Amino acid sequence: MEIISSDLIINTSPKCLNDITAKVIGCVENSKIQNGLCSLYIKHTSASLVIQENADPAVLRDIELFFKKLVPEGNQNYEHDSEGPDDMPAHIRSLLTNTSLSIPINDSILGLGTWQGIFLYEHRNNSYERKVNVNLIGKTVSIEK
Repeated sequence: MEIISSDLIINTSPKCLNDITAKVIGCVENSKIQNGLCSLYIKHTSASLVIQENADPAVLRDIELFFKKLVPEGNQNYEHDSEGPDDMPAHIRSLLTNTSLSIPINDSILGLGTWQGIFLYEHRNNSYERKVNVNLIGKTVSIEK
């Protein structure tokens, strides 16, 4: 059983779902884990991780439109606004999504569905450098002699 841990540094685009699927697949491929689990954890409170459709970009735009309506900026009822009008809404968006994901690894392949991608969802109005911890746990590929 192997445990491999690393951090991905992601430079985000503001208020959007940033596709990190290829970077996570790269971690799995480099690990030589044959069967196991890929665990992702974002080390921030105003961004999150989601698995979502990766085929039609309209899905991602619709999700952002939904969150703009669900958690609007400038709400006078928010007490916490020390970093601007997007501060508390970003924390609420993070609360409603995920800070961690677990995805199986089968036959050295990340077990995503056909139309699934992994996204770092930036909830702030600016770009940030975000850190995602990747833990890969499982049996490594054995090389026969």
